[in-house]
Amino acid sequence: MNPTTAASTDSTAATQDRFMKLLVTQMKNQDPLNPLDNAQVTSQLAQLSTVTGIDKVNTTLQSLMSSMQSGQSLQAAGMIGHSVLAPGSGLELASGKSVFGVDLASAVDKVAVTIKDAAGNTVRKMDLGSQPAGMQPLVWDGTTDTGAAAADGQYTFAVSAVAGSAPVAATALALGQVLSVSTGAQGVSLNVRNIGSVVMADIRQIL
Repeated sequence: MNPTTAASTDSTAATQDRFMKLLVTQMKNQDPLNPLDNAQVTSQLAQLSTVTGIDKVNTTLQSLMSSMQSGQSLQAAGMIGHSVLAPGSGLELASGKSVFGVDLASAVDKVAVTIKDAAGNTVRKMDLGSQPAGMQPLVWDGTTDTGAAAADGQYTFAVSAVAGSAPVAATALALGQVLSVSTGAQGVSLNVRNIGSVVMADIRQIL
């Protein structure tokens, strides 16, 4: 039994003990001419049963959450060393190639990607035309707008999309390698190179 469950069990037992002592004392000191009726006793016992039931439900939920978190930790640990696409704006160009992506809320007529270097200078603008809704993996070959080859290193990118003249929500997806796994108040998270801390639900694709 873990400390949380043990503490909950002790608390429930203490509550029941206090209640029964109060009830017995109340019955011992009741007015013989105006005794407690069955309805009052039944009502008080029902209240105790309700409190006990809630404590048991809370204990069960805590146990389930602990089991789920353990399962997620094992699943996440299996991702260490793999590359993933997750929300982020970082781009790493290596050997003249960089993989990234975009997640579109709906189909669009135009998707534009702007890539900038570490100094904030725009090195490439990409017009991807129409794209369907959902996650779209993309590749940059390292070519700049001038036709030259960009130097390997770290870049950032931004994505915009429109359907007709209306903007459409577009989430930039960065590529990074899972380095480690951590567990905290927010659950299981992955430490991803080039992105940072990422929760499991934000992983769009495992490569």
